[in-house]
Amino acid sequence: MRLTRRDFVKASALGVAASILSPGELLRAQRVAEFTPLRRNVGLFTERGGTIGWLVNDDGVVVIDTQFPDTAEIFLSGLRERTSRPIDLLINSHHHPDHVGGNGVIGPAAQRIVAHERTVENQLRSAQQRGDEATQTFAGVTYTDTWSETIGDETIRLKYYGGAHTGGDSLIFFEQANVVHLGDLLNNRGYPNIDAPSGGTVMGWIDVLEAIAPEFSTDTIYVYGHAEAGFPVSGTREDLYHQRDYFNALLEHAGRALREGRSRDEATALEVLPNFEHFGGTASRLALGLGIAYDELSASR
Repeated sequence: MRLTRRDFVKASALGVAASILSPGELLRAQRVAEFTPLRRNVGLFTERGGTIGWLVNDDGVVVIDTQFPDTAEIFLSGLRERTSRPIDLLINSHHHPDHVGGNGVIGPAAQRIVAHERTVENQLRSAQQRGDEATQTFAGVTYTDTWSETIGDETIRLKYYGGAHTGGDSLIFFEQANVVHLGDLLNNRGYPNIDAPSGGTVMGWIDVLEAIAPEFSTDTIYVYGHAEAGFPVSGTREDLYHQRDYFNALLEHAGRALREGRSRDEATALEVLPNFEHFGGTASRLALGLGIAYDELSASR
């Protein structure tokens, strides 16, 4: 069998990945790029990085997030097989590189890039810390609380609920399709990353999930930024409540440690959180969440 350059690059990368990734992480790395329709011209794209959302109708095209430069090229190539229309809107759900790393590839094909104002601030700050500001493509349209636009027969609404995963997470709602793209506000059955330096917060994330869940109907389809191996990147309201319960369990564990006079190091020395043994990811990600919960509770005493 003759390998294309893309096949060769992917095979080489997976060979390296096999030596450094966990089985779950390796399975995700091996996931084939896929366009999945969801409802009424709205769908999702999976490859490597945060889940990309898309809308392709007779009057326009909308894209949510861009993964990395190499996977953004794969996505854009697949998109062009589905439509020759320009991209009307490129939306960044938040600033992390696995969600905006492909902005430089997809951005030039988009008429506008839209994001919450804190997303742009966080992206700029992070780029300055890494020293790669010159290679970044930033949103040119920002909003504070809500933003919306109608593309053909679909209305796209963005809303900011407060600090959670970061301090600038957007929820993107395709109103007629009744599909919500959450970005990294939900990591299905994987330890969520709380980016405290960028405004992320355990308590805030609980509040955000509890605000979102009752706002939409029981048949709303939710798209998640990530999912642990074996779990889907889309689902229902129950997944939001399950992740909320995880954060409440973090607070309960950290609160018990504080009441018993245990140190932060002692509180975070936990391999598995009871009742969430099925969650995937590393113990260091769990420890990160426990440490932030401990800090937040200490500050509120």
